[in-house]
Amino acid sequence: MTEDKAVKIAILRCDIVSEACPGTGCFKAFNDRRVKFAEYDDNAQMIAFFTCGGCSGRRVFRLVRSLQKSGVDVIHLSSCMQMKNYPECPHIDTIRKTIENAGIRIVEGTHH
Repeated sequence: MTEDKAVKIAILRCDIVSEACPGTGCFKAFNDRRVKFAEYDDNAQMIAFFTCGGCSGRRVFRLVRSLQKSGVDVIHLSSCMQMKNYPECPHIDTIRKTIENAGIRIVEGTHH
């Protein structure tokens, strides 16, 4: 994605998985502009890395509103929220809808 304006990116990840994963895979993929971050140019900015707040995704609505004030352009749903070898997210559809209703683009995945 080549633009004059820097794309502002946030990553939303599973609160349960965050207890065991420091997020290095997500950040490495972003820093190397690979996998789900390959479309971004060097001007892209990672402005947030946050969890859902635990089931039922209770923190998403509030934090998405805060991110809008910071000018977020896209939210990546982390790979851990979608992979079968992690706890399956029972609230992923509601979380997606909350982000979509805020008018923010969603990208499915980060580093897998």
